[in-house]
Amino acid sequence: MNAGFSSLSAFSRNIGWVSSAEQLALGGARIAIAGLGGVGGAHLLTLARLGIGAFHVSDFDRFEVHNFNRQAGAFMSTLDQPKVEVLARMAADINPEADIRTFPAGVTQDNVDAFLDGVDVYVDGIDFFAMDARRMLFHACAERGIPALTAAPLGIGVALLYFKPGGMSFEEYFCLEGQSRQEQFARLMAGLSPAMLQRTYLVAPEAVNFGEQRGPSTGMACELCAGVMGTAVLKVLLKRGLLRPAPWGMHFDAYRQKLRFTWRPLGNRNPLQKLLLAFIRPRLHMK
Repeated sequence: MNAGFSSLSAFSRNIGWVSSAEQLALGGARIAIAGLGGVGGAHLLTLARLGIGAFHVSDFDRFEVHNFNRQAGAFMSTLDQPKVEVLARMAADINPEADIRTFPAGVTQDNVDAFLDGVDVYVDGIDFFAMDARRMLFHACAERGIPALTAAPLGIGVALLYFKPGGMSFEEYFCLEGQSRQEQFARLMAGLSPAMLQRTYLVAPEAVNFGEQRGPSTGMACELCAGVMGTAVLKVLLKRGLLRPAPWGMHFDAYRQKLRFTWRPLGNRNPLQKLLLAFIRPRLHMK
């Protein structure tokens, strides 16, 4: 029993933008989120407030002070605590009736079947540099026919990609197979951000160093990602409204107040992407 809690009351203010029947459908959905740092933690809390009823969440990391600028679960009170435990606790505090299953070792080949079992949508929150895990998860979703979405926090903006079952896959879009790790990073950046709206206001380029696996981030971008992702998940689950799948992408930059939709047939093999990659490679400080 959860005294004082009623899901009908807790999520009643969603009604109007969704119907009562749709709210019940959201309550019956199961979402997998890998990574609970900057974007993943914000995704979980946003989807919990949307009334999603079940989650599989994974992260093997603990909170540190340098997480404070952007991560939803980062507080003095949670320092050195496992992110998956903190965020699961926060989501349960929003909806104590939610079924939240945690994967504290992250997602691996050994547990990916359990992580994706019964899942309606996969939401990517993995660190940019965790390339192997990201590729493995998107491949697993494609094999299982699970819709998969990623929202990248770029500058003070968000870039969304939707990989629809039966459509263009993550690998077909990013073209990572057989490439060096450095080239995979470049291709991930180019594929996430064909419009590159954020590039004009990076004031300290030396903060981007792919060799040291670090880059700048903002809390505003993570919150924008959560809003865009929550909306995309709603549209996928309720099967209403336009959501363009890859090779389409959407990039909104709040700093520049610009919105761009991109279409890149062949993904990173597209001639425009080849030009973008030539621009990106020398600027990523990969040594």
